[in-house]
Amino acid sequence: MTRDIDRPNVIVFLTDQQRWDTTGVHGNPLDLTPNFDRMAREGTHVFHSFTCQPVCAPARSSLQTGQYATMTGVYRNGIPLSRERKTLAHYFREAGYQTAYIGKWHLAKDEPVPEDQRGGYEYWLAANALEHSSDAYDTVVYNNDNEPVKLPGYRVDALTDAAIRYIDEHKYSPFFLFLSFLEPHHQNHLDNYPAPVGYEERYAGRWTPPDLAALGGSAPQHLGGYYGMVKKLDEALGRLLDALRSLGMLENTIVLFTSDHGCHFKTRNAEYKRSCHDSSIRVPTAIIGPGFDSGGQVRELVSLVDLPPTLLDAAGIPIPDEMQGRSIMPLLRGNKTDWPEEVFVQISESQVGRAIRTKRWKYSVVAPHKDGWQDSCSEQYVEEFLYDLHADPYELTNLIGLESYEEVTKHLRERLRQRMMEAGEAAPSIRPSERKARSGQRRVSIEELRVK
Repeated sequence: MTRDIDRPNVIVFLTDQQRWDTTGVHGNPLDLTPNFDRMAREGTHVFHSFTCQPVCAPARSSLQTGQYATMTGVYRNGIPLSRERKTLAHYFREAGYQTAYIGKWHLAKDEPVPEDQRGGYEYWLAANALEHSSDAYDTVVYNNDNEPVKLPGYRVDALTDAAIRYIDEHKYSPFFLFLSFLEPHHQNHLDNYPAPVGYEERYAGRWTPPDLAALGGSAPQHLGGYYGMVKKLDEALGRLLDALRSLGMLENTIVLFTSDHGCHFKTRNAEYKRSCHDSSIRVPTAIIGPGFDSGGQVRELVSLVDLPPTLLDAAGIPIPDEMQGRSIMPLLRGNKTDWPEEVFVQISESQVGRAIRTKRWKYSVVAPHKDGWQDSCSEQYVEEFLYDLHADPYELTNLIGLESYEEVTKHLRERLRQRMMEAGEAAPSIRPSERKARSGQRRVSIEELRVK
């Protein structure tokens, strides 16, 4: 058979809870990610990449639909994605692609996942909650007939092997493959980060990001295993790319690497994410393949919600009007585009929170009388955090309420209100934080405010 080369294959390589600064291109000195770093250098590196919701299921609902979590209805874990909600699988199938899902789903009500809860994917080798159906060396997923399948090897390798088998068996017609790992997410029943045997010892005590060095949390206990998991993921990425190369498919396959959210190691609340801080929301993202090779570094701020329209656009599939994200392809083509100056973040479970992040500022609010598990949004918020990321990139000094930042805060407050309404939320009331003066704090000029 001859291969259909008119349309590119598309693969999403999704990790879970991976910080952006685990990668070499973002300054990590441990050489954990040579394959990702090569993707970033030779393809397109989305330098400022952020989740739109630092919780597993909400982020995944956005990545499947191109909509914010309050629009998908999956504003927290445990809410299934509506059967009526169209996903990337539906759009690619309508365009003549074969579709496959391998790994962690986290968007269904039942386990095993019934066919009508699989988001339209045809080939299925997955578990709804992979952290509960499997362990590091005990990978159990379910096939199309909902039969349990035990895959051999460390979990990252087991899922990668399954993906490579799928690629080899479907190499003659275009496919959309979504490969979703649990790593480097913690293993829930152990509250631990189980790296492959021998990997944790390589990285324990080696290098600690400045925010974790300052705030501690569980990093001394967990960082070695976490880094070991990241290393194994990058090795798996290399094996996947080698498989494509050996089959003569690499030049006609788009590969997106990203993560659903980051990890702050119990420094910002009692667990690992669910906060507005970059440690929770900033993720590594790079793309290779047709339209992305030699794309360079995208310096605009890009949200997870922008990636679904980007993939459709790159494959020549019309972007549906209901998608709230924007394709980055115009940025790569040099087309004039009115790209937003900030990313918008919704936060649930730990709080009902909202935030915006510009290149210079981080500003967040919280609904003090709402329950993050019971309430998706609020009409009333109060200011919680303000960070100057130029002076304080690791968000160690909260400036909210300082008189010298009143103009900055007022400006960001209005920008956040606008982004909330654009996402489909009701116009909120945001109560300013109680004002306080600080000795020696200078007033920020309006010129500095204009620095995005």
